[in-house]
Amino acid sequence: MDLTPSSAVAGRLLAASEPQGGIAGWAAGLVETFGGPGAGAAIALENLFPPLPSEVILPLTGFAASQGVLSIASALFWTTLGSVVGAVVLYGIGAVFGRERMHAWWAKLPLVKASDLTRTEAWFARHGTKAVLLGRMVPVFRSLISVPAGVERMPLPVFVALTAAGSLVWNTVLVMTGYWLGDQWDVVGRYVGLVSKVVLALAAVALIGYVVVRVRGRGREKP
Repeated sequence: MDLTPSSAVAGRLLAASEPQGGIAGWAAGLVETFGGPGAGAAIALENLFPPLPSEVILPLTGFAASQGVLSIASALFWTTLGSVVGAVVLYGIGAVFGRERMHAWWAKLPLVKASDLTRTEAWFARHGTKAVLLGRMVPVFRSLISVPAGVERMPLPVFVALTAAGSLVWNTVLVMTGYWLGDQWDVVGRYVGLVSKVVLALAAVALIGYVVVRVRGRGREKP
């Protein structure tokens, strides 16, 4: 595979990335210089640092494929490999942190009970495979789900297989959309970014609701 695109193709890719600012330019530079491995490295870092948006990196990679910088097969292989590598690092962090440290840290938090964590662990034991698989297709949580999988020591081969499957679906949708949209690939980021904001808003509402319930519950317990 030729990892060095022609200057004309590189120019089109850079021009398309300029309106998106630094992140798109950075990702475009990686893809232009290294092809598929560059896209994989960008996605691996996106998993470790969620503020790096996959909704920019993946459609841009698809656009690069439409310009002949790399093939679709290469784009999907390397971005999925990058997703798995990043997720395994987060899994490792969760495994090193461990259940004992998690319980010790949880006990120091206000408005929570040990039973809450125990119930969460029981839920993950029952539904962890679905959570990892589907979580890879949900903005924001696609990275975070790897940590509890590590804490709960989900078998690594199972975790890798589920992560690869879920990531392949997510990556395929965004890469192919960028491929089909061509130099309008940045439209994807707007819509996925909106979904990300909705997910964060729902999570914030759930957290506020949880805190309110806890505060009221403690108020009733006082004589």
